[in-house]
Amino acid sequence: MEVGRVLCFFSFCHSGEIFPCALIYPDVGMWMVRPSFHEDGPREPSIIHPDTIIRVSHLLPIFGDDFIEDDITFHNSLDLFEGYYVNKFVDHNSFEIAS
Repeated sequence: MEVGRVLCFFSFCHSGEIFPCALIYPDVGMWMVRPSFHEDGPREPSIIHPDTIIRVSHLLPIFGDDFIEDDITFHNSLDLFEGYYVNKFVDHNSFEIAS
């Protein structure tokens, strides 16, 4: 099982067939996740089928030794921390999937 950050949902038509997709940044790790990067620095996006998305994840930031910034919002919080814990105890469905 992998954890990824969905950037957008889109679809395209090829030969009369519609293909739904999701553009994601995959994260690596099992219970601690961090963004996936190429060796030369940029993030590595992937395109997946929406049917492969099982559910949302409840992520808890891995705080460092420094104070956090005052201007953290839900818009920028995923970009401000280097890693996250996946909370498998958020509900019974998450626990069953992650266990």
